[in-house]
Amino acid sequence: MEKLIGEGAEAKIYLIDFAGKEAVLKDRIKKSYRIPQIDEKLRLQRTRREARILYAAAKAGVDVPNIIFYGGTRLVMHKIDGMLLSRCIDSGKRRSAARAIEGAGKLIGMLHAGGIVHGDYTPANIMVGPDGNAWLIDFGLSEFKTSAEERALDLLLMKRSVDAGLFRRFLSGYKKEFGESGAVCSRLEEIERRGRYQTRTLLTA
Repeated sequence: MEKLIGEGAEAKIYLIDFAGKEAVLKDRIKKSYRIPQIDEKLRLQRTRREARILYAAAKAGVDVPNIIFYGGTRLVMHKIDGMLLSRCIDSGKRRSAARAIEGAGKLIGMLHAGGIVHGDYTPANIMVGPDGNAWLIDFGLSEFKTSAEERALDLLLMKRSVDAGLFRRFLSGYKKEFGESGAVCSRLEEIERRGRYQTRTLLTA
């Protein structure tokens, strides 16, 4: 069994049978516009980095899919049952969404404490399990970084994806798990001020 369940700019995602159990396969796809040798090297490097980050995230206590197999440009991971947080929010399940998004705040706090930034932290990359707990998925853009700027960008992506009430719940979870949250939130405000200034400058130019 191999069923395509998702496709992004970098990879295709399949639901597969692995040793008699359902699992998720992520396979980084070839890019025809790149020189083949460079393309192969990049795909290998990015897959290796993602595997390393998944291991490090799990070690930091973050709920992420377990790696079952890693080789070349392929990652086989434990399948997380449930629905995407984005779908949970769109369905109007406010109570479930609020609980899960506070959990998502805790997860990114733990990730930042572990020296990792996600790079694409939106409700589309968070699974809500049957028990209501949040799981973090898709580390394709993640990196080992500790700057307040990079951490604040993770928060900014979430802030732009949800309403003010849900973002407050998100921040509540984040602050509970990350001791340096104050510096990150201050940097988030600074980034937003820069964005407003740039917008005004463009409009008045």
